[in-house]
Amino acid sequence: MASRHWLNKTLPLTAAALLLAGCGGGNTIPDPEPTDTVGGSDGATSGEAGFDNWGAGEDVPFGGENQELADTIYFEFDSYEVGAGDAEIVNRHSIQLLDSGASVRLEGHADERGSREYNIGLGERRAQAVRRMLMIQGVPASQISTVSFGEERPAEFGSDETAYAANRRVVIRYEN
Repeated sequence: MASRHWLNKTLPLTAAALLLAGCGGGNTIPDPEPTDTVGGSDGATSGEAGFDNWGAGEDVPFGGENQELADTIYFEFDSYEVGAGDAEIVNRHSIQLLDSGASVRLEGHADERGSREYNIGLGERRAQAVRRMLMIQGVPASQISTVSFGEERPAEFGSDETAYAANRRVVIRYEN
């Protein structure tokens, strides 16, 4: 009888503790809608579909006809911190997004070093870092989606620092 009394007291407390542990607060920026973190919406990998943009919109010019806004943010090795020089590019994109109401897809990439799983995660952290900067500057979450291609869609092939540096990036693609 004593063991049943103990069970009746601990079971509700254990259930409540598990529920609270799963709540995890701490995120002050709302999570985006579910995004594709492996490849295109059709499930194809880069080897099956090539390196096209899978229907993403063309880059949208910023300012006058001859002035185009850079669409790529580069990162240091194993980092997802947006550099000071690239912060201005993100700021200009936030102005463009607020003025136009357009939507963007942030495509996170990594170089070939590290496991496939690690690089998918690193690409996602890079895309989320740019997303946070855009949202801090007032761009609604509904205008931003993210995807990570990890090492699967290199901008430059090779195993030297030049290729690695070109592949550590987030590409900002305006969608139709």
